[in-house]
Amino acid sequence: MTHPFRFGVNMLTIETGEAWRDKCRRAEALGYDVLLVPDHLGMPAPFPALIAAAEATERPRVGTFVLNAGFWNPALLAREVATCDQLTGGRLELGLGTGYVNDAAALPWGSPRERVDHLERTLTELDRLLTDAEQRPRPAQSPRPPVLLGGNGNRVLRLAARHAETVAFTGASQAPDAPAGTLSVISADALEERVAAYRSFAADREAPAELNYLVQQVVITDDRRAAAAALAPHTGGLTEDQVLEHPALLAGTVAEIAEQVRAHRERFGFTYFTVLDPYAEEFGKVIAELREG
Repeated sequence: MTHPFRFGVNMLTIETGEAWRDKCRRAEALGYDVLLVPDHLGMPAPFPALIAAAEATERPRVGTFVLNAGFWNPALLAREVATCDQLTGGRLELGLGTGYVNDAAALPWGSPRERVDHLERTLTELDRLLTDAEQRPRPAQSPRPPVLLGGNGNRVLRLAARHAETVAFTGASQAPDAPAGTLSVISADALEERVAAYRSFAADREAPAELNYLVQQVVITDDRRAAAAALAPHTGGLTEDQVLEHPALLAGTVAEIAEQVRAHRERFGFTYFTVLDPYAEEFGKVIAELREG
């Protein structure tokens, strides 16, 4: 079974309440299916921002992309999730990841293994608490809001196979000889291998998960190679040709980008694409092209 295309926008900045609501309404008008908020210090707090987004719009779902599990105690997170799901009318999608090291948070991050351990405990407790009929508050969705799990490593992909309705691939890995949390883009071939690994872990699932990818740049241009040349120095060693085949960059005319999205669905199985809000307008044209075609 192939999931239908869905498109999300990850919204990174907030100026005023009214400007935030206007941005959400514009994303809805552009055809986005999901309004998303990350969990980074220096950016909007996810849950109040999502409640405001839902109040300003009618159709899109709202979601975290993704919560930094290291910030959250599972019991407190279950309360936030259930409340947000109620206040958004059952439109919440819960995205989770192992998180990143941020000294400003003054939290004991631990090793990569310990962060995955915490993510696993969080997922297990959320499943228990959010599906417990005696738990208060209760989420609006039953048995719980759908879960998106983001990552590339085998342990996270195994967790996704057990817990997640959507799997988000980062397309990046820890950069060698760099500080913890410094990521480098992996090649399209390596990304394809990661998707294949997930599929092997999820072979016993009754229903296939939706596969997501976070696009880093959308460039409407008549010169795709120039866009790839500009991005290549920031990819950790990919050539221009490798960048051109990678879903991290969508570049070309609107029709060419729409064809790239279809090609990435064919190659990787990605049907849910997320873009960063600076590219929302450009990709909105692609959404219209895909839906007209």
